[in-house]
Order: sequence, then structure tokens, then C-alpha cells
Amino acid sequence: MKPLFNWLDTRSAGILMHITSLPGHTGIGTLGKEAIEFVHLLSDAGLKHWQICPLGPTGFGDSPYQSFSSYAGNPYLIDLDALLAEGLLTEAELKPLRDLPEKSVNYGAQWSLRWPLLRLLAGRFLEQNHEAKNYKAFCLSKDRWLKPFTMFMALKHFFNGAPWYQWEDIYRVYSDVNESSLPEAVLVEMEIQSVLQYLFFSQWDQLRAYALEHKVEIIGDLPIFVAMDSADVWAAPEVFQLNDQMQPKAVAGVPPDYFSPEGQLWGNPIYDWDYLEKTNFQWWVDRIQASMTLYDIVRIDHFRGFDAFWRVPADAPTAKTGEWIKAPGLALFKAIRKTLPDARFIAEDLGVVDDAMIELREATGLPGMAVLQFAFDGENSDYLPHNQRANCILYPGTHDNNTTLGWYAELEEPIRHRLREYLRISGDTIGWDFIRSGYASVCRLFIMPLQDLLNLGSDGRMNTPGVPNGNWGWRANHDQLDRLRYESMSYIRDLGRIYYR
Repeated sequence: MKPLFNWLDTRSAGILMHITSLPGHTGIGTLGKEAIEFVHLLSDAGLKHWQICPLGPTGFGDSPYQSFSSYAGNPYLIDLDALLAEGLLTEAELKPLRDLPEKSVNYGAQWSLRWPLLRLLAGRFLEQNHEAKNYKAFCLSKDRWLKPFTMFMALKHFFNGAPWYQWEDIYRVYSDVNESSLPEAVLVEMEIQSVLQYLFFSQWDQLRAYALEHKVEIIGDLPIFVAMDSADVWAAPEVFQLNDQMQPKAVAGVPPDYFSPEGQLWGNPIYDWDYLEKTNFQWWVDRIQASMTLYDIVRIDHFRGFDAFWRVPADAPTAKTGEWIKAPGLALFKAIRKTLPDARFIAEDLGVVDDAMIELREATGLPGMAVLQFAFDGENSDYLPHNQRANCILYPGTHDNNTTLGWYAELEEPIRHRLREYLRISGDTIGWDFIRSGYASVCRLFIMPLQDLLNLGSDGRMNTPGVPNGNWGWRANHDQLDRLRYESMSYIRDLGRIYYR
């Protein structure tokens, strides 16, 4: 059978770094000039891809994989300096954000300091009738998801941040809400949220167009599951396995694996795949289509879950007590292909892999993933360079791994010895050894975490799976990127020439 999607046919390389990790002067990386400069860094080094984490608005835990919406953008990423230049803010108003430390993201401070500024500038935008024609066109073009999202966020604000299933009964089902009877404060907040989405997408579209002009493609990330407290579930509860009290019958996770001996209890609601199949998977097709308007390539997180997913009882304390349940598999991707025949996806196929999942990946034609940090724990691992596949994306580590330097420092000596013997290295420059090995690999796409290029230890780690707090805060600084540009990028460019990337 001919694969449904078959696009990875050239060799190239790129860098993994989320937008929040960019340097800048408002406490978090944004879509501003530092993002433009990063595109230049990639382009000058012959790198063709910039991989990021999901762009959605984040809630408790600050994880981009637990967003309030699959469609909306995170207002934290809006470049406020550009709006300063447009007269929507003043330098004095920005000073509290300017005073935040630049080495990491303080999400609590972002919530308390940035949101008042965002509401202030949105109000001024509306008062000045700023870009009225473009704004109205945007709202009309995004109305299918924008209206439920802005209503969700406005009601959430009205109820002091409470999750939607704790709101008053008349607001718990989106389809039952009478917009004309909403409190005035909710209607005002809906308009503010609409303006923020307009500003986010205006800046994102400019950045993406600029990247494409410089032959840099953006690889986005699509979590397979959505957050329970999200506009996605609130607006379409029929898509999920919920009980009469609008609570999950079961939740998602993964069994014990490399990352966690207890498994990972994500807590996301499970899909009602029977309902989705009866509707020709339209909810999923719409979601994928929206992602393809944001990114050039989409990495589908937890691809394993499309063949079978780990279903955990809603009251289980850990993910150990789950069971594998079959999912629709190829039928879903056939439905997606009818609408998006030229879409480019990456299957995140790490973790528990079996023959059925491999068969699904091969039938779709999607490139999978390999991680060099996973290659040396056992004998003749599939991730060892001599076992890798061309239709694959290779990483030293992902956003869920320690940095390569930090990982190597924690290895037991027998594994270190096996690694040094295999790669014929001393281990003193393991991050760069992995980078050169990745460039030489048969895998057609090689993606390096920025932290490995900066030769950072565990203090550069982005996320530790299973740990609910203290993640997603790492940021690069201007000095680090300047040193990288002037000391290392010529070597990266040479690696691309030598290994035809």
C-alpha cells in the first residue's frame, strides 16, 4: 500500500528552541526582534528548520502542552516593544516587566504584571479604532474558534480563574449560553481577548513570512490530547468521554517508561472515538487544518495514541493502573489526507513501541523520531546510528530530556564506556560529539536543542516529565547567542556542507 504522506526526501538540519526561551527585555521570549535575529542565525548557518513547542495560552504549570485552546495563541508571546512604538503603551508602563530577571521566565510575575498591560493596550487599540478594517477581517475569518475561545476566557476571568466545570450551571455548556444575556464585563473581556489574538497572529504571520523569505521552515507541535480546562472541551463536550456531571470518565497518560517509573498521569480527557468516526473525524480535521496554517511542518505529539491509548481510571493516583485501548488508526489519517493531501507531519513515536504502531507509522508514511540519548542503555538499540532510518528525525535529546552534557554527567560508568567506545570519543565534548554524529546520520532531518549548541549542563533543562512545577522557564541570553553566532555557526555550516545537509 502506498503511504498516505511521503514528504521527507532531502537532508537538512535545524534547532529546537521554544519562543519563550528567546532573550528579551520583558521577562519572556516573544515574537519580536530577537525572534527575527534568531531566524538570521539559522539562515546564516545553513539551517533550514526552527522547531518550537505549542503556541497556545498556558495555565497552571505553564506547560505549552496543557493549553486553554488548540487554536489560540499565547498573549505572553506578543512583542510589547512593537506596540510601544505604535503608541499603545509607554516605557514607564513597561518598566515592571523590564525589571524582571532575564535568565529564566517567572510565570507568576508574567501573570501579575503582563495581563494588566495586555488589557490596557487592548482597550487603547479599541478606543483608537486601531487597524479596524484588518481587525474585523481577522475576527470574521477566525470566528469558528475565536468566539468560543474569547467567551471561555472572558467567563474564566469573570469566575476568578475557576475551571469551566465549576462555573454557574447556565454557563457550563457553550451551546446553551445566550450571548445577549452575558454580563457586560464578560462582553468587554471577550473583545479584549479578540484584540490580543489579532495582535498575536499579526506578529506571528510576520515572523513566519520572514522565516520563509530566509528559507527557514517552522516545525510546530500538536499535542494529541487537550486540557480538560480548555475552550476545546467546553465548546465540544460531545467529542470527549465525559459523564453527566461533565467530568472525565477516564483520563490519558502513559505507562511506566524511560521518563517515569510511575508512568505519567496527564489527566487529559479521553476522546470519544466512536462519535468522532461517525462525524468523519471533522473535529480532528479542523484542528489539523488550523495547525497547518500556523506552521510549515507539524510534529504530532504521542503518535502512539492514534493506534492505542493508555486509558487510566479518573480516580487513579498514578498511571500504573491503566489499560491499552484501540484507537481509529489509519482511518483518521485517511480523513485528514482528503482535506490536506500535501500536509507534512512528524510522528512522535517515542516511548512504548509495538508492531501495530510501527505498522500505522509505515502506512501513513510519516517520519518518526530517534533520540541519541536513548541509544546506549541496552544492546543494539534501535536508536544507535547504525540502526537508524532515513525517514526519521534525529535528536540528541528533546525538550523532555536533560541537556546532553547534563545527561552524560549522570550516566553510570558502564554506559559512558559503551558510548565512548561506540563513537570513539573521550566524552569531554559529548554535546558536540552528538551534534557531529547527528549530522553524519542517515536520518534525513537532524534537530539540535539550542542548549546543546551552547554546551549547557542540567541548568539548561527545559522540562522534566512527571514534575508538575518549575519547568518551561529556561531562556538563552544575548551573550550566549552572540558567542554562538561568532564562534560556532561557521562549524555548523561546515558540517552541513560535509554531510550534505
